[in-house]
Amino acid sequence: MPIKFKIVTPAGMSIEETVDSVTVDTADGQITVLPEHTPLLGVLAQGEVMVRKGKDEESYAIFGGFVEVKKDSVVTILADGAESGLEIDEAKVKEAIARGEELKKQKASMDSEEYARVAAALERDMARLRTLRRRK
Repeated sequence: MPIKFKIVTPAGMSIEETVDSVTVDTADGQITVLPEHTPLLGVLAQGEVMVRKGKDEESYAIFGGFVEVKKDSVVTILADGAESGLEIDEAKVKEAIARGEELKKQKASMDSEEYARVAAALERDMARLRTLRRRK
């Protein structure tokens, strides 16, 4: 019995496909969902979702949200943001990480809200980079 897999984001990204397994980074660690998995609801960490269909793998960088596993092998990801691993430009991500690291060093000149934005952007870029590196 295959898994009905879906990703939905507020920005309108919507993916629906039938897959063999889904591996996702949650706040409690990484989980792999196989057909007939126990139902659950989990909080997503900024990280990667890997889906497998036969010998093919596809990955997505995920920027927080929730994962729901329902009866009858239905997995829904409600993500704050997501990008296909195929669309991520490694050079741009590395540049953004370098800029973010430099900005974090200037913490004393930032208010806490600005620093939180910089840190969150850096965390998203690190998730993108991890997604790219796992594909290599």
